[in-house]
Amino acid sequence: MDLTLQQLRLVLAVHDAGSFTLAGQQLHLAQSSMSRTVREVERKLGITLFERTTRNLITTPDGREFCRVARRMVEAFDAGINHFEGFLAGSRSRGRVRIAALPSLAATLLPPVVSAYRAEHPEVELSIEDDMSDGVLRRVRTGAVDLAVTVVPEPLPDLQVQPIAADRFCCVFPPSHPFAERRRLDWAELADQPHVAFEPSSSIRQHAEQAFATARVRPVLVLESRNITTVAGLVAAGLGVAVMPGLVLPLVRFAGLEHRALGRPKISASRWSAIRTAPSPRHRRRS
Repeated sequence: MDLTLQQLRLVLAVHDAGSFTLAGQQLHLAQSSMSRTVREVERKLGITLFERTTRNLITTPDGREFCRVARRMVEAFDAGINHFEGFLAGSRSRGRVRIAALPSLAATLLPPVVSAYRAEHPEVELSIEDDMSDGVLRRVRTGAVDLAVTVVPEPLPDLQVQPIAADRFCCVFPPSHPFAERRRLDWAELADQPHVAFEPSSSIRQHAEQAFATARVRPVLVLESRNITTVAGLVAAGLGVAVMPGLVLPLVRFAGLEHRALGRPKISASRWSAIRTAPSPRHRRRS
């Protein structure tokens, strides 16, 4: 069962207001959107949360029990986020910050940031969990971590997204490859090249497929792996070329590969962003 915090907040708002209309006004959402979300939650739970009549909306016994559990989860999460916001604002309170990140970002982007933060806040315990893109988002949505650093290809209505860096894709290949004579490449030029790809759950794979589709080409897939160093080793062995963000190139230096930036089409979605779950308005810290 996979429910988001936004869904929990919405169900609680309907329960507290006793009305879809009033709850929608409080959350600035249309009544149709509220009803649709509640039906989706009911479908996932296999229960009826609210009995609807022409004049009243009554929470069922199952609905009341669910709201009790949901409220405890939301309030605990909001308390953790508010505590973390205190650290970011310079609070000297002791605590723990849990971060989920893509393996590539955990290895390249985070270390200097974490080092600087620990120097300023030595009393705060930090932990970093690396995972694939879907897993990172799932962890921050469920409250398993306080902060996530990943790639965001599109707006996420239930999360706050803070852009922190931009990157571009490169083609990597052995030094003996004909591409070594080129200054730059376009995605379409990879059409007839054996391709070592990242597995489908990888954000790198998803963005690469978007670019190939835009260029109207389909590379010849020979192998795939979720691990950056494995992909680099396969390319170094002459099994094909690969595409990866420039940010991860330091991780594949051991393989002695060449790389060239990929031009047309440009992938506007390849944004590295920090993500955290948006706190409820009634729980936000006052300035």
